[in-house]
Amino acid sequence: MTVVVVLEGALPGHFTVAVSPLAELAACLHVLTEHDHHADRAPWAERVVRDAPEEFRAGLRRFSPLWAALRWRGFYTGLAPAAPPGGGGTAPPGGGTVPGGPNTAAGGGSTAASGGGGVAAPAAGVRSSAPARLSLDAFAELTAYSCASGYLGFAFDRLLHEPRQAAALRHAASGLPEPHLALAEDLLRRPRELRAEVLDFLDLCRPVFFGELWARTEPLLARAAHRMRQRLADDGPATALGSLSPSGQGPAGGGPLRVVFDKVHHAVITPVRTPVLLIPTLYGAPHLIVKNEPGLSPVVHFPVGAPVVGVTLARRRMLALTDPRRVRLCRLIARQSMTTADLAQRLSMTRPQVSRHLRALRDLGLVRTERHGRYVLYGLDVPAVERIGRDVATALQF
Repeated sequence: MTVVVVLEGALPGHFTVAVSPLAELAACLHVLTEHDHHADRAPWAERVVRDAPEEFRAGLRRFSPLWAALRWRGFYTGLAPAAPPGGGGTAPPGGGTVPGGPNTAAGGGSTAASGGGGVAAPAAGVRSSAPARLSLDAFAELTAYSCASGYLGFAFDRLLHEPRQAAALRHAASGLPEPHLALAEDLLRRPRELRAEVLDFLDLCRPVFFGELWARTEPLLARAAHRMRQRLADDGPATALGSLSPSGQGPAGGGPLRVVFDKVHHAVITPVRTPVLLIPTLYGAPHLIVKNEPGLSPVVHFPVGAPVVGVTLARRRMLALTDPRRVRLCRLIARQSMTTADLAQRLSMTRPQVSRHLRALRDLGLVRTERHGRYVLYGLDVPAVERIGRDVATALQF
């Protein structure tokens, strides 16, 4: 499935770039919960969890559905994009939160680096941030989607008032690993207390680890946001958005200008109608998250430095090595570089057959060539083959 960003008529001003401490906090909490998804961050995550107080470890387990498979939209509330060129605008996310903020620039595709366009910086505390200003019904709706780990087929806009919506949430959460159901039950039985407890936990993250981490991370994210604004202005939205993902694709067959992201859900985003918010992340890598809930501003939370290999190329590389003849060829050129003639003789194949296999492997970046006089030698790019497993894992998570 794909997320399609239709860029027909879109200008740089239809995109807002913001740096958000709450969005980065969500990415960090995901790493702390899912060590195996982020091997390079695992030592840091293990150290933080080991040294943290029991209150923090308990909250990390209890509230994990908010940053697991479906990221809680509350981390992105209050980050309203600037109004598009020519007026108009979008409804503030989260049902009544304050769009923008003291550091938000109207238009031009840029917002503040540290304040995140209305999201309180860590020093101010979560209690003064946009999630704290969510109405109880809005909090319940956004939290229910995370407890159900999806949007399709669900309506939770009257969760606290409609028994059928409550029953649907219980049914959906019961099919997911704990603590999804436990969190859903807390939401249904004591929503006001749960909201206060979530905010308390997010505030606790600051002294435990996030205050110091944000001081180091914010300048790096600010520079990444500046680069994205420059790219939007200099190269245009298609090139800027295409750079966010190795699977980003442009129009095919003369169709409308668009960028396509290979994701596990389908969505169509039209920035001309609803301006898009772009948020860089360091600790969220390799995940690229697209939030496109109905009635809310679309958000693309993108890793600084997209993976080199997308899921399509990783899959093609794996399939290339399922052919037994191709595997035999790779075993030969892994030992030493060889010519097409030598390979044809050893493999009992014709030279054109060998050439076709070599061309396929070379196009996938698995074979290197070197010329010696009038001979062309082919060798296996062993480091590229060694990376296939890691690339597949990264591409599947992106």
